[in-house]
Amino acid sequence: MFFNNKISDRKIQLPQVMERLAALDKSKLPQHIAIIMDGNGRWARRKKLPRIAGHHEGIQSVHDVVELITDHIPEIKVLTLYAFSTENWGRPAEEVSALMKFLVKFLRQELYLMERNKIRYQTIGHIEKLPEIVQQEIAYAKERTKDNQGMILNIALNYSSKVEIVDAARLIAADVFAGKLNPEQIDEQVFSAYLYTAPLPVPNPDLLIRTSGELRISNFLLWQLAYAEIWITPVLWPDFREMELLEALADYTKRERRFGKVGEKL
Repeated sequence: MFFNNKISDRKIQLPQVMERLAALDKSKLPQHIAIIMDGNGRWARRKKLPRIAGHHEGIQSVHDVVELITDHIPEIKVLTLYAFSTENWGRPAEEVSALMKFLVKFLRQELYLMERNKIRYQTIGHIEKLPEIVQQEIAYAKERTKDNQGMILNIALNYSSKVEIVDAARLIAADVFAGKLNPEQIDEQVFSAYLYTAPLPVPNPDLLIRTSGELRISNFLLWQLAYAEIWITPVLWPDFREMELLEALADYTKRERRFGKVGEKL
């Protein structure tokens, strides 16, 4: 189950992972986790490797995190990963091209894991603007996993939360214009139903994890993260594995989620 990549020099000790798993309060675990996977380039630079090596190792982190959840933490129903933002198109062309190739490689290699573990693959973002080969692989993975009843692996690709909110406003305006919606009916619940995440069983993340120590949410799920717990780690994404995820979950279970209320009113 747990293994090392050729690039990585990390060694995961299974007994430690299982010990930390056993210590988790399963009744307080989040149902939806969102992760901003940051630090691939810095990881590669520190090791004097090409930036693309960091993205390659980051794929291993995705694999290990997904496998840990599906094998041992069924309480988590949705995992949303911020893989490629609309702003990422501004990176060097060769890096963007390599990222697209890695996405195709990831889908082809990990489809067996998704099928074995009954994972349903979903995406949010403007997929139609990605290269044709990427669109085809995404469509194939979605079709192959559409009936799976396990965890939803939700990947944000060519995603911008501001664009998502504008898209929702346009759809609402169109429905009002068509007479399908009364403006007086528009509230938070109605607005949320027009967001990309509306079809998910748990639309709003309970926990946001950001790696590499950056203290921002980078245009990611701005509406949905309104009451998410935030856990930031200095660990770079290629070094984020089972023990780091379990550390974040352990911290989450110790928090009191008040949603603006005082403790005794919960």
